[in-house]
Amino acid sequence: MRVIFFDTETTGNGDKDRLCQLAVKERFVDEPLVNATYKPPVPISIESMAIHHITERMVADRPAFKDAPEYGSVKDLFENKETVAVAHNAAFDNAMLAREGIAPRRTICTYKVAYALDPNDQLPNYRLQYLRYLLDLDIEAVAHDAWGDVLVLEALFERLLTKMKERHGTEETALEAMLAISARPLLFTTIRFGKYSGKKLEEVVKADRDYLEWLLKEKKKDPATEADWIYTLKHYLDKGEADFGTLDLDV
Repeated sequence: MRVIFFDTETTGNGDKDRLCQLAVKERFVDEPLVNATYKPPVPISIESMAIHHITERMVADRPAFKDAPEYGSVKDLFENKETVAVAHNAAFDNAMLAREGIAPRRTICTYKVAYALDPNDQLPNYRLQYLRYLLDLDIEAVAHDAWGDVLVLEALFERLLTKMKERHGTEETALEAMLAISARPLLFTTIRFGKYSGKKLEEVVKADRDYLEWLLKEKKKDPATEADWIYTLKHYLDKGEADFGTLDLDV
């Protein structure tokens, strides 16, 4: 099993957006396998520039990702059955890779694992940088740079793996449990955005069912990255469409 960590910086968050930076690091190896910027086929949004500070000028002379010399080896690495690719909110990064013709075989999502390790839903959010400071991860890294985020991601992964080993005994069984958690949809209990931020979904569905109906329609516009919310909203709206099997995180 070869564990790698990866992160993308992108032109935006929509279903047409593409990556403009990719960083990939192998576990226990200091040097990056990849840390490069690329010229995307769509414009970089101003909102995204304000976060990752990658401008159109900076990538004007860069190749498209598919034209880069490392593309073939990156594709082979992610699609190798022995590779476990780790990302935070992996659905988003996997969707970006999919638009480049890359389909990771096995993925661990540290967002999902962190959520599973908080069964009472006590944390206010599970963003990478929030967890970085909450857990006092001693990492020198620039936030919202793909390589900086990968360094934080690796430290978070090791902390989560330690917790999983306490429950599952060995590193191998802990990794398998993390893979299983990552393969299932999350069932959120709390809304952390919008006008009902901080409210329990079981309360919102009683008070404003129309809002959740509307939210489900919005989430369905980007099913690749919003699968967890689609599953959750169908569950609370009781539409009978959310048959993903019984959720048993057993963490």
